[in-house]
Amino acid sequence: MAYPIIFLLFLSLPFSSAKLNLDYYKATCPDFENIVKENVFIKQTAVSATAPGLLRLFFNDCITDGCDASILIASSAYNRHPERDANPNLSLSGDAFDIISKIKNNLELVCPGVVSCSDIVAQATRDLVKMVGGPYYKVRLGRKDSKVSDAKRVDVNLPTTKMTMDQIIEKFTAKKFTIREMVALNGAHTIGFTHCKEFSDRIYPKVDVTMHPKLAAGLRRVCQNYTVDTSMVAFNDMSSPNTFDNAYYKNILKGLGLMTSDYLLSVDPRTRPIVEEYAKDQQAFFVDFAKAMEKVSVLGVKTGNKGEVRNRCDQFNNNIPE
Repeated sequence: MAYPIIFLLFLSLPFSSAKLNLDYYKATCPDFENIVKENVFIKQTAVSATAPGLLRLFFNDCITDGCDASILIASSAYNRHPERDANPNLSLSGDAFDIISKIKNNLELVCPGVVSCSDIVAQATRDLVKMVGGPYYKVRLGRKDSKVSDAKRVDVNLPTTKMTMDQIIEKFTAKKFTIREMVALNGAHTIGFTHCKEFSDRIYPKVDVTMHPKLAAGLRRVCQNYTVDTSMVAFNDMSSPNTFDNAYYKNILKGLGLMTSDYLLSVDPRTRPIVEEYAKDQQAFFVDFAKAMEKVSVLGVKTGNKGEVRNRCDQFNNNIPE
């Protein structure tokens, strides 16, 4: 029996993500898209770190047990160790949390109790990527917010910049991502910055010989007091830090990457050809990044009674995790 292609595509989706759709709020909150877009524009115009900050928050949330806004939950007497308190998340941008709260507050004024925080995160991230020059991609909506947030789940799921390439690939393949998708998603490092402590082992006490000497010298000056001031940072892409482009790939091929994982991407035989392709062809990178982000955005989503629509993004509705 022959099945229509669209039906086969539907069957290939996880059941929960198949429930999502592009027009989820068309009847219940028709101003949803405009409110998100307007708030994103105002915030990014005022604080350029918002886009990379939210992009990282979105990824960390989705990779850790799904795109369910569990990363937004603040610690409380009822939940002392939520995801945002896990060590890898301690350096998440305050502006990323702030923009989600602002959007949620504005939405509650016009359609209270309707829009989930997880949908706000997904939509705002897409709009910010597009605003800073990146590709547009579709965001299906209808996620519910998690009723659980546990810091212990972060290290189990999240790849880190100090892992070997085998370990990084293993983390991504566990989430059903290909090596090509992994390399494309790493292109998010074309905007934003990294805290000095994340790459300090490459510049102190000795300089990593795989790093471009001029970059290393500059970083040693910028980060010299990083043990005292842990907020010290360096741009991931010195040439166009606020523009989403393919400069990241060009840079790491020249030894201009900050992190060990950047270097490994540029030399590992499984990833270098893809890095070289993206460095030469920005459109190829954009196409693959957009597809990979659509895939990230439906990871482990909760729908129906598996989640809730929070009244406040930083706490569960009953303030007690299930």
